[in-house]
Amino acid sequence: MLRYDFEESIGYWLTLATQALHRAFNEELTPHGVTFRQAQVLFWLVLEGELSQNELAARMEIEPPTLAGVVDRMERAGWIRRRPCEIDRRRKLVSIGPKAEPVWERLVACARRVRARAIDGLSAAEVRTLKKLLGKVHANMSAAELSEAAC
Repeated sequence: MLRYDFEESIGYWLTLATQALHRAFNEELTPHGVTFRQAQVLFWLVLEGELSQNELAARMEIEPPTLAGVVDRMERAGWIRRRPCEIDRRRKLVSIGPKAEPVWERLVACARRVRARAIDGLSAAEVRTLKKLLGKVHANMSAAELSEAAC
């Protein structure tokens, strides 16, 4: 029989929490006509600024062809802009579009409601501790990625 101590796995608990957050966010977004993937695109662009489609796909952990359809719809709606890279014309750079602001305001409101649900029952100190601990896990995993890349 296959066995694993899932209850002791940080990955197991992070995955469950992430999936629950994504489901809750999707529920919040649906009445506004926005998909989770569209929200992700805008969040990454606001966080990091202009990105190539490949960089954006990597951050979203999806394949570039999957992102292409999302970006096409968002560009038609005016939420994002695409332009060719001046150095490599094959690369497409994605940035925030002129009609993104009203959508962004709705996304932020949805995200804040989900955040409030996620931390319900936690004290301010527990929330700070949770963020600090997750930051340490992230740093540990990022350091591991860097050392693996050096091999």
